[in-house]
Amino acid sequence: MFARLPIGVRRVREAKTIPHSPYLPFDPDVADYNVAFTHLSPWEFGGWKRESLSWKEGCYLHAGLNPPSPYRLSGPGALALLRDACINGFAKFSIGSSKHAVMCNAQGNVMADGMVLRTGEEDFTCFFLNPYIDYLVASGRYDVRGEDLSGKVFLFQVAGPRSLEVMEAATGESLRDIEFLWHRASTIRADGRDIPVRVFRLGVARTLAYEVHGRIEDADAIYRALRAAGEPVGMERLGMQVYGMNHTEGGFAQSYIHFLPAYMQDAAFMDFLQGKADAFMSDLPGSAGPDIDKRYANPVELGWGHMIRFDHEFTGRAALERIMAGSHRRIVTLEWDQADILEVYASQFRIDADTEFMDFAANPVWTAHNSVVFSDDVFVGDRLVGISSGRVFSYYYRQMLSLALLDPEQAAIGREVEVLWGSPGSRQKRIKAKVARFPYLDLPKNADIDVRSLNSGFAGKEVRS
Repeated sequence: MFARLPIGVRRVREAKTIPHSPYLPFDPDVADYNVAFTHLSPWEFGGWKRESLSWKEGCYLHAGLNPPSPYRLSGPGALALLRDACINGFAKFSIGSSKHAVMCNAQGNVMADGMVLRTGEEDFTCFFLNPYIDYLVASGRYDVRGEDLSGKVFLFQVAGPRSLEVMEAATGESLRDIEFLWHRASTIRADGRDIPVRVFRLGVARTLAYEVHGRIEDADAIYRALRAAGEPVGMERLGMQVYGMNHTEGGFAQSYIHFLPAYMQDAAFMDFLQGKADAFMSDLPGSAGPDIDKRYANPVELGWGHMIRFDHEFTGRAALERIMAGSHRRIVTLEWDQADILEVYASQFRIDADTEFMDFAANPVWTAHNSVVFSDDVFVGDRLVGISSGRVFSYYYRQMLSLALLDPEQAAIGREVEVLWGSPGSRQKRIKAKVARFPYLDLPKNADIDVRSLNSGFAGKEVRS
């Protein structure tokens, strides 16, 4: 799923005690936690190196996205609301399918993006579109009902080349009928009973991946059952640190890591939030400085232009038509120069000569103190040509990587640029970088994998009714 920093960060800062996540069992061996979702979510389990290899070589189980801003949209006007707000086409939207829904403002900048699952004729389950979708429901323009499902449901991710084995072992049935972006009901046996769940073939790991959705009261039992099903394949549990890293490798531009939703461009929406966004929209680390407009992005430059359907009216359509007809930034992967990176660390040992420290293995994400879009300016000579965000060290490829939005003439593979490292007012350093393939992960993609041809004990068996 597409992770979003919730509006509860301010409550974490004010809290005297922070509870453990109710979505997974407490593990006394976990030492470090993340608090962005207003509870303690494990930062890492078996170590970030092992965890970062899991979706390339094996499998992982992740529970850290909870609550995933779950929202039920229902009623005769539900589809009209989605059509008016989203860039996506809705000529075909079958029950059991899903869409990566992208909602923009009048300027064409992204206000929200997440998944919409169609579960009935007038029934949709949305993830990571709240609070913007709640704002649209509250407008009164549509005959719809909206329900915030936070605290009522869970979302677990099982991802990696061996994820199908784990999922079929857990459900006791063949899941070969579930195509990419499709979902259906199933059950997982736990605590002596068959617990209803929804299995969804999706994941930001880009390799084969699934999600398991269910009721919050079943979360602990389902998590333990998935762990047990994954033991034979050496499944790793994924912490929040590494989950934040896989978006850059996989080329999934992620709000609050690579760009900010353009909330502040919509005064009415900001009034609706009643100041709840201020706590995490005002902390803007990196050399790009305090200019929040640099961190906004439209779906064309984020690589989502192929999703736009101009067969209907939607908010931002006119702006996106102009953007597509003209010149716009392009999303690329940057490989950072290793010698320049080592110089940043070497400088820490020099008195009065140390460059701003570079957190390893990645820029901080989803914390209560430094949580939003660590962004750095990108230059060619003296000319500012773009912005870089989501810096991570890929242990699999042994490269420091980031995603960048660059002027189109600088976006060709092999083009050399410089990333300005260090926040304004600190000792800064230009780090050489070159444009690399996008996405960087070059393993088989979930969307392209024919699961019917994969080896499994359930191949050829009937789907359990």
